[in-house]
Order: sequence, then C-alpha cells, then structure tokens
Amino acid sequence: MTDGLARPQTVVAFGGNSDIARALILRLVANGTRHVALAVRDPQRAPALPGAGARVDVLAFDADAADTHSAVVAEAAKRLGDLDLAVVAFGLLGDQERAERDPAAAAALARTNVVGGISLLVALARHMRAQGHGAIVVLSSVAAERPRRSNFAYGATKAGLDAFAQGLGDALAPEGVHVLVVRPGFVRTKMTAGLEPAPLATDADAVARVIEGGLRRRAATVWAPPALRWVFVAVRHLPRPLFRRLGL
Repeated sequence: MTDGLARPQTVVAFGGNSDIARALILRLVANGTRHVALAVRDPQRAPALPGAGARVDVLAFDADAADTHSAVVAEAAKRLGDLDLAVVAFGLLGDQERAERDPAAAAALARTNVVGGISLLVALARHMRAQGHGAIVVLSSVAAERPRRSNFAYGATKAGLDAFAQGLGDALAPEGVHVLVVRPGFVRTKMTAGLEPAPLATDADAVARVIEGGLRRRAATVWAPPALRWVFVAVRHLPRPLFRRLGL
C-alpha cells in the first residue's frame, strides 16, 4: 500500500532491464519504496540495482507470451503483496527499413510493442481492480503523437499502445487505479546507443524525475522533456504536404 505521502511501497517493472525503469526505481527506493520486482526475459542475466536499499526479486517475463502474463502478474503479487506501482517498460525499436519491407519483421515489432503491452495492461488492470488501488506507468514515446517517415513502424506500435493505455486510464480512474502514460523524446540509453541524438535529447534519470512528478500529480500523460509537448502540438497539426517535405 502507498504510504501517507502517496509513495509506493512496492514496485514491479516489466522490462526490468530498461534504463528508464531502473532510474525510476532507484529514485523511488531513495524515497521509501521497500520491495521491488524486476520482470525480465532472462532472470539469470538481470544486472543488480546498484545501491538499492530495498529487497529486489527477479521474475521471468516474456512480452511475446501473452498467455503467461496473468500468471506473471499473480507471481509478482505473491512476492510483493499489494502491487502499488507497475511499470510497463519493455519494447523494441526495430529496424524501420526492414519493417516496411518484411511482413514478419513488422509483425514481430507489433507483437511485442502492441499485443504484448495491451495483454499485460489488461492483466494488471484486472489485478488492481481487485485490490482496489494501484498505479501503472506506461512508457510510450513522442513517436506515438504522429508517426514520422523515419520511424513510422515503431511510431505506429507506440501509438497503438498509447491509445489503449489512455483509454484504460479513463476506465480505471473511478476504481482508484491511476494510469500514467509517459512520452519521452530521444533518451540516451542502451536502446539508442549508436544513434544520432535528436534535439532536446535527455537521459534516463531526467525522464524518471518527470515520471515521479506525474505520479504525484496523478497526471494522465507526461512528456520528457516537458517542452516536447508543445513541439509535438505543432508537429501534429502540420499539413501533410508540408510534413512530408520536412522529411522527419
């Protein structure tokens, strides 16, 4: 159960190797989180949380195995008790050129980012409805706001997850469950290593600070950095002929 200051005592991160999820967990532990579960594909290869002052469990989790997601959520609850906060942090960046030419590659990207994410969200929602409280952080992307030529395969999958999470948040709000959708821009992490940073690039700890603020305010959506919200208001409303000429 969250404490009197609305700080989660238990946290489970699906995609527990995510740099953003780990940065968030370290900040939460520093503020009183007592018990953490990292749900990862290969528990034997999960790196330790340096300096963590909470109990840390590691669970096996396969984003593509939708039929196992309810069982993994149940196992997390068995280890942690109440699930105060769940972080949905897994996803594939994919290869844009391959995804627009290879049906199998496009389907694999959608299976992980959309089908896997939606399946897990439904399992988490069912559990948190039953326990009567909880919060879910969903790592989306600014790419969800308007898929661009340079990465529309990834952007389309994030748009699908983002839309579902927003609707789920509306459905769960009357039942005491908070859903926070996070739209980071370019974040310097393992996933983006070797890529040219975009304008307003940020790092995992800065995104974690934005998430903390969003949780405190019970916001529905946050942008990281916050200035990207206004950038993408403009991008979203550009006429398509101009949008195409920009070559984004």
